[in-house]
Amino acid sequence: MHRFLIVIEKADGNFSAYSPDLPGCVATGATRGEAEKNMHEAVRMHVDGLAEDGLPIPESESLSEYVAV
Repeated sequence: MHRFLIVIEKADGNFSAYSPDLPGCVATGATRGEAEKNMHEAVRMHVDGLAEDGLPIPESESLSEYVAV
């Protein structure tokens, strides 16, 4: 099983999401929840496509942390 960090950002009128470890794998949604759901599907499709093409599935190397000031 692979785990990938996803980043969800508020955009102009919607939300967008991406994974730093999967270049080109992106999704959008009208709400945060919709963007997250769409991104889960996008990651699954991206990884399945890599596997079908015989390409390596990258290891997740991204980390996240909040900084309180």
